[in-house]
Amino acid sequence: MVLPGDHRLAALKAISPRDLVGETFVAVSNTAPVLRVVIDSYLKRSGVNITPGHEADHLSMGMSLIASTGGVGLLPAYAQNFLPSSVTSRPLKGDTPTVELVLGYKKSNESPILKLLLSRLDELVARVSKKAH
Repeated sequence: MVLPGDHRLAALKAISPRDLVGETFVAVSNTAPVLRVVIDSYLKRSGVNITPGHEADHLSMGMSLIASTGGVGLLPAYAQNFLPSSVTSRPLKGDTPTVELVLGYKKSNESPILKLLLSRLDELVARVSKKAH
């Protein structure tokens, strides 16, 4: 969850989807269709009916809308690396939405960069899995 640092929900250690009811919600636009479906499905699964007040086409637009409107939004976890000082993030309570990552490649590809990536894939997965839990 991404929200202004001075928002009332920022005082919480973790935010429940029900806490979002009545808030100005900044949704991800259909320029990121998979992310939009994941977030919409998460809210529906949580029993929360939210009508977005705004839609953001990219991360910086989302953060700008959240900061300027005092709204809240669900953005990918990596967005934390780019938050301005006026915006903060809080984890969600319960079963959080995720986007599965799939790696496809052609086995005959002899690229040294691909070989390096594949040699470190288990390490990368382990590191990300540790952060998620």
